[in-house]
Amino acid sequence: MARQDYLFTSESVSEGHPDKVSDQISDAIVDLFLSKDPEARIGCETLTTTQLVVLAGEIRCKGVYENGEWAPGAQAEIEAAVRNTVREIGYEQDGFHWEKLEFINRLHAQSAHIAQGVDASSNKDEGAGDQGIMFGFACDETPDLMPATLYYSHKILEQMAADRHSGAAPFLEPDTKSQVTLRFKDGKPAAATAIVVSSQHAPGYDEGAKEAELHAYVKKVIASVIPAELLSDETVYHINPTGSFEIGGPDGDAGLTGRKIIVDTYGGAAPHGGGAFSGKDPTKVDRSAAYISRYLAKNIVAAGLAKRCTIQLAYAIGIAKPLSLYVDTHGTGTVDDAAIEAAIGKIDKLGGMTPRGIRTHLGLNKPIYRKTAAYGHFGRKAEGDFFSWERTDLIDDLKAALA
Repeated sequence: MARQDYLFTSESVSEGHPDKVSDQISDAIVDLFLSKDPEARIGCETLTTTQLVVLAGEIRCKGVYENGEWAPGAQAEIEAAVRNTVREIGYEQDGFHWEKLEFINRLHAQSAHIAQGVDASSNKDEGAGDQGIMFGFACDETPDLMPATLYYSHKILEQMAADRHSGAAPFLEPDTKSQVTLRFKDGKPAAATAIVVSSQHAPGYDEGAKEAELHAYVKKVIASVIPAELLSDETVYHINPTGSFEIGGPDGDAGLTGRKIIVDTYGGAAPHGGGAFSGKDPTKVDRSAAYISRYLAKNIVAAGLAKRCTIQLAYAIGIAKPLSLYVDTHGTGTVDDAAIEAAIGKIDKLGGMTPRGIRTHLGLNKPIYRKTAAYGHFGRKAEGDFFSWERTDLIDDLKAALA
């Protein structure tokens, strides 16, 4: 029997966190290449540190990088995408400035031995870009069917970023972290026991009246995000608990792509297969299969088939069909988990959950990824081509397959 009364905590980090800067740059490169060639292959890793951005990884893109040669102007476009990303985040600091930073590009051709396993041919379908296990999750704790602790951690930082960009909070700088601890009673969020927010700030906002202004602002944001019934005099606030936080971002701590995989997914409330998302084109099942897993779990909960659902998929490099599908509704299901697994297999529009089938159904061969690289890949609003895996348009198909 699962515990019903407990404390649980999740964290989030802002778009200005050094690892998230790296993620956004990597996904800006993915978007750039997919805008040129929807079948482009990209595996782009980014290192950020004091006044330096380095790209490394493997690509293949028609008209941009073929046979080991860059097309004229291609490298300038890549550099512009990097600098624009840093500028849009808001870094114009002595230690990290979009215009002044040094840029190094070490992207090179995709391995032919990897490509031969992934590419479709006359005798095989397109294979998965790597082996691995991927998880999707949904629960009924929030309107977006996400774990409440992560949901509120993200929302705090999204509001602070919006205020920073609009000028409503000019004392904020880009690098910020949040953490929310909730007490659960009977399996539902009952109270916020501790909230942590650490925000990079302008000089002087670590003492006296300016520090009080910053603290009051953060508490106001928290109160606007977290339902009033979860907050009380018992809630403990830790705002910039180390004191000064003027040096931040890549100048304060080096950033790397793919180091915030729990922030990107479910805040620790669900298993994780270990593969990061950013910098990867959708042939990489680390990304695309995690998206379809979330899509399935969310639709199962939205359909009223469960209050909580975990999905696992597994793949082998070069093999199209998943090796396994696992559904766990944690004892909350209205039908048997095995029946849900069988129903998923009957839904033709999913394309057998092959890499091509996933990309086709979710429309993943498009420049849609930069937006995913901060504030979570899941629990976002499906709008147009963006966040298609958050749609709840599979409900009728699931019910029909179960009938």
